[in-house]
Amino acid sequence: MAAKEISVKKYVVRLSVEEREQLEAVIRKGKSAAQRLLKARILLKADVSEAGEGWSDNRIIKALETSASMVYRVRKQLVEEGFEAVLSRKQRATPAVARIFDGEKEAKLIALACSKPPKGRARWTLRLLEKKVVELQIVDRASDSTIGRALKNILQPHRRQCWVIPPKANSAFVAAMEDVLAVYTRPRDPDYPLVCLDETSKQFLAETRLPIPMKRGRPARCDYEYERNGTANIFMMFAPLEGWRHVKVTDRHTAVDYAHVLKELADRHFANAKTIVLVQDNLNIHSKASLYEAFPAVEARRLVERFEWHYTPKHGSWLDLAESEIGVLTSQCLDRRIADKQTLVEEIAAWEHDRNANHAKASWHFSTPNARIKLKHLYPAI
Repeated sequence: MAAKEISVKKYVVRLSVEEREQLEAVIRKGKSAAQRLLKARILLKADVSEAGEGWSDNRIIKALETSASMVYRVRKQLVEEGFEAVLSRKQRATPAVARIFDGEKEAKLIALACSKPPKGRARWTLRLLEKKVVELQIVDRASDSTIGRALKNILQPHRRQCWVIPPKANSAFVAAMEDVLAVYTRPRDPDYPLVCLDETSKQFLAETRLPIPMKRGRPARCDYEYERNGTANIFMMFAPLEGWRHVKVTDRHTAVDYAHVLKELADRHFANAKTIVLVQDNLNIHSKASLYEAFPAVEARRLVERFEWHYTPKHGSWLDLAESEIGVLTSQCLDRRIADKQTLVEEIAAWEHDRNANHAKASWHFSTPNARIKLKHLYPAI
């Protein structure tokens, strides 16, 4: 057994068996503050008793990656103040400052932050709340930082969430929702491919000055000024089970444009399919009538029969997987200034090629049983 590294010191650590067991328990549980755990390790390493290791300060400093002053303070505190003092948090020399917002005052602050903001203001800010709590005599004084701490993890007046779910029971909503959810449970079938359809728009914005690329420690910079060059419409056709999508850019967004997209789906992309299962939202042009506006009756009827039509409910466009894919397109490709249609078409084509090459699919987990629990309030009470 190696000899202990005992040096002549003013503050020598010599622990009893019970004290060592207590320190080992502190380390084993690992739930104490970091400084308390470090002190326990220092004492165990510095202990020169029969059961101790008797390490030198230099060895402790290297092994525990701490400082010489920390080891010295632990030794000194043990000798001068006792074992319990080392592991206990030092008591404040002065009493803690009383909280400005506690109990009833905090409740009033929260109620105020949840109320309608002053006229001419979109929302409550910390500065507005700072003035109002004094004006209403909730407190005598308060800073915006004090109010921020009081509301932390409780309220965030600057944030707002939006949703597209009806506020009350709606049989039409749940009927259309369950129809779409039932479609999403079908297994992949090449004869009956599932295709989701949606559209968005993109405004063409040209730079008036050349942007400055990013450098180390500095973000890319561009001028606030830009030129508006019109807009384009973007149709997203997404087959989630195939890992396939196609994006078509058009000048306008009309019933005729929509009809030609369906013809392209039926005659080009899924020409060998028996029936295309189509899921889309209930936009006014998303109807069989649009085909009759664009093509002769015989051709329109042929195309109508090539599709199995399904619609997401009103306020339920989030059920359309094409909308989710548009979100991916926007974040990965469109979230920048694009000056003209040609550039837009080229950039989208590159994005589409990459996504299709990777067979990126959609992972949909929301089901009818989930809906009947999470959206129970939308189902009529019978």
